[in-house]
Amino acid sequence: MGERIEFPSDGTTGRGYLAVPDGGAEGRPGVIVIQEWWGLVPHIERTTDRLAAAGFVALAVDLYDGTTVPLTEPDDAAKEMMALEMAGAARSLSGAVDELRRRTGRDHVGVLGFCMGGGLALVLACQRPDAVAAVVPCYGVIPWPDAQPEYAALDGAVLGHAAERDGFFTPAAAAELEATLTGLGKDVTFHLYPGVDHAFFNDDRPEVYDAEAAELLWERSVAFLRERLA
Repeated sequence: MGERIEFPSDGTTGRGYLAVPDGGAEGRPGVIVIQEWWGLVPHIERTTDRLAAAGFVALAVDLYDGTTVPLTEPDDAAKEMMALEMAGAARSLSGAVDELRRRTGRDHVGVLGFCMGGGLALVLACQRPDAVAAVVPCYGVIPWPDAQPEYAALDGAVLGHAAERDGFFTPAAAAELEATLTGLGKDVTFHLYPGVDHAFFNDDRPEVYDAEAAELLWERSVAFLRERLA
């Protein structure tokens, strides 16, 4: 369904995977998709296609410029994640926001991210409060010291997903983030999924994938994005 595209990004060129619903992009709600630490892998492309099938114009940003890491090599994925240059990532994500706004003709977009992409979804929402109306961080982590969000700037609503057995984004961390955002008067809801681990939505990883929890995460996220981007 989707295709690889390039788009302008503050004087540079951003890259990503774009999926458009039947009938075209004009007037449809747009959603940025942000990868896990593996890169823009087939799972992320399929998720982007699923969003298009649900009626969204979806753009998954390629933050690794074409590099992907095998799912059997988490150490290499961690190296790629930690080597990510934050200023460049911010330019690419902001450029993707503007590309979606141009294609849809709508002022606001949503953001859906997983693992490091969940953390970057929050970062983007704080950097572009003018455009991000809904943000869905899925077991999001922000391991970069220079990328901590300015949550006071956040204007969009947040729907967060956390896993009970997650050692990266723990239930305690989810509760702390929810309390922080609530204390700032933000519109935020977090869901905790019992008995599952980090990355439980990734059906290419049978060691952590949980079909029931993944489907619930999807249903909640799509309903939230539809409501907030209506």
